[in-house]
Amino acid sequence: MSEGKPESPVCCESRPETEGEYRVGVSFNPGGNADVDLIKRLAASLIDAVGAAGKDHRCTAIAQTAIEEGAMWAVKSVTKPERR
Repeated sequence: MSEGKPESPVCCESRPETEGEYRVGVSFNPGGNADVDLIKRLAASLIDAVGAAGKDHRCTAIAQTAIEEGAMWAVKSVTKPERR
């Protein structure tokens, strides 16, 4: 897990994507929204941390899925236009 400032949205030119980066789609941000980038990077890091530290496969998988889902809803919350 990296510390400090998140990497640029194009993460994986010099290395393979981590499981977390793949699951949240860190390289997909067509609007270039900085909040989307931050949310996806933090979620990816948490997914990777749970994967590294988790001892029970089922609990680890459920936690990672919940983080992935939370990231999706968080991205939607910052990108969905207001109702007219």
